[in-house]
Amino acid sequence: MGSIRMKLAALSGTAALLAVLAAMGVLFAIGVGERALERALDAQRRLDLLMEVSARLTDYGLAAVSGGNGEPGVAGHLQAARGRAEAALAAMEAALAEAARQESGVVSQTEMAARLRPLSRLRAEFFSLDRQITGDAPGRDAAGRADTVRGALNSFAAAAGPVVSLMVESERRSVVSARAAVERLSRQLRIGAVAASLLALVAAVVLYRALARPLLLRFADIEHAARAIGRGTLDIRLDIGPRDELGLIMARFNRMAARLAARERRVAHDRATLEGIVAQRTADLTAANDRLAAIDHSRRRFFADVSHELRTPLTVIIGECDVTQRAPHIPEALSRAALTTIRKRAQLLHRRVEDLLRLARSESGEIELDLRRVAVEPILRDACSTLDTLARRQGIALTVAVDDPAAAVQGDREWLRQVVEGLIENALRHATGATAISVIQETGEDAVRLIVADNGCGIAPELRPTLFQRFRRGAAADGPGKAPGFGLGLALAEWVVTRHGGRITLGSMDQQEVGARVIVTLPREVPDAAEDRARPAAATPR
Repeated sequence: MGSIRMKLAALSGTAALLAVLAAMGVLFAIGVGERALERALDAQRRLDLLMEVSARLTDYGLAAVSGGNGEPGVAGHLQAARGRAEAALAAMEAALAEAARQESGVVSQTEMAARLRPLSRLRAEFFSLDRQITGDAPGRDAAGRADTVRGALNSFAAAAGPVVSLMVESERRSVVSARAAVERLSRQLRIGAVAASLLALVAAVVLYRALARPLLLRFADIEHAARAIGRGTLDIRLDIGPRDELGLIMARFNRMAARLAARERRVAHDRATLEGIVAQRTADLTAANDRLAAIDHSRRRFFADVSHELRTPLTVIIGECDVTQRAPHIPEALSRAALTTIRKRAQLLHRRVEDLLRLARSESGEIELDLRRVAVEPILRDACSTLDTLARRQGIALTVAVDDPAAAVQGDREWLRQVVEGLIENALRHATGATAISVIQETGEDAVRLIVADNGCGIAPELRPTLFQRFRRGAAADGPGKAPGFGLGLALAEWVVTRHGGRITLGSMDQQEVGARVIVTLPREVPDAAEDRARPAAATPR
C-alpha cells in the first residue's frame, strides 16, 4: 500500500536535494564573484583617486606659478588649490588603508605603514613644496619669487613623479589582476553550470524511467478508460496491476463502470417511458394552443370588423346632420336642437368606436402615441361628461375638482382621456355600494397628479399585488347592474402612463377608511414651453 507514497517521497526528496545543492552552488558563486568584482572596482576607484591627486597637484602648481608671476588676487586661489590637493591625498590614504584591511583582515601598524609609504612620501614632498612656495623671504622681488616657485616645482616633479608612476602602475596591476580573477571565476562557473546541468539531466532521466514513467502509463490507461466511458462505452475495464493505491483506484473504477452500465439500462427504459408521456402532453398542448389561437384570431377580427363596420355609417350620419342643419325648410329652432343632439350622440358613438379600434391595435402591437402639450382639465371634464349619464343612472355622483386649470402635460390627449375614462369605468363597475366618484387634479411644481377616488367597498388586500397584471378581472366585473363596455384595463393603463414618463399607483390603505384611490402621476409641462413637440412612439405594451 505504501509503494507509491515511497516512490513519490523519493522523487520529491531527490528534487529537493538537487534544488538545495543548486541553490548553495549559486550562492557560493555569487559570493565569490561579488568579492572578485569588488576588488576590481576598489582597484579602479583607487586608480581614479590617483588621477584626481595628480590633477589636484597640477592645479596647485599652476596656482603657484600664477602667484609667482605677481598676478593679483591669486592668494585665495592658491589656498583653495592647496585644500583640494590635501583632500585628495587624504581620500587616497583612506582608500589604501581600507584595501589593506580587506585583503588581510586585521593589519598591523608596520604593514599599514609599508602600504602607505609611497603615499606618505608623496605627501611629504607636497608639504615641502608648499613651504617653499608660501615662504616669503623679506626683500625678495617678484622675479626672484617666480624663480623660486619654478625651482620648487621642478624639484617636486623630479621627486614625486616616480612615486606617482609607481603607485599608478601598482593599482593598474591590481585592476588587471582582479579582472583576470573575475574571468577565471566566470570560466569555472560556466564549467560548473554545464556539469551540474548534465548531472541534473541524468538524475531526471533515471528518476523518470524508474519512478514516474510506470505511474504515467497507468494514469494514461485510466484516462483512456474515462474517455471511453464519456463516449458511452460502459463495458471497458482496467488491468489493476500492482496492489497499491493506484491499483485500488482502478478496482473502484471498474466497479463504477459496472454500476454505470446498469444505471444506463434503467435510464434508457425510463427515457422511453418519459418520451411517450411528453409526446402525449405535447399533442394535448398543441391542440390547446391551436384552440386558443383560433379564439384569439376571432376576437381580434371581431374588434377590427366592428370598428370598420361602425365607422362608415357614423361618418355618413355626421355628414347628413351637417347637411340637415343647413337645410332651410325645417323650423330652425326645432331642427337645430334635434340635429345638435343627434350630432352630439353620433360624435360620442364615433369616439367609442375609435376607443375600440385603439384597444384592438394595442392588442396587435400597433400603438402610436402622438405626444404634444395638452391641458389636463379639458381631458378630465371630457371623460366625466362621457360617463356622467351612466353614473347618474347608477345613482352615483361624478364630480371633478381642479386646483390649477392651466396645468398641462406632454402627452397623447386621446390616450390620456381613455385612461381616465377607464379608471372611472372601473370604479363604476367594481365600487359596490359607492355613492360618489371624484376625479381630482393636484398640481405640483414638477408633476400633475390625477386621482380617481370612490367611497365604495375598496380593493381587497389580496388583489392589490396583482391588480396591474394583464388579464386580471374582479369577481364583479360582469355582474348585474355594472357598467357595460370595454373600459381600459389597468395593465394597459399602466403601460400608457409609463410611456408618458409617469406612474400609476394605488392609494395606501391607511390614507382613507373606505373606497379606492387610483393615482396617475405625470410630469408637468412648464408654462413657457409654447411649442408642441410631437414625438410618435410605437411599441408593444408589456
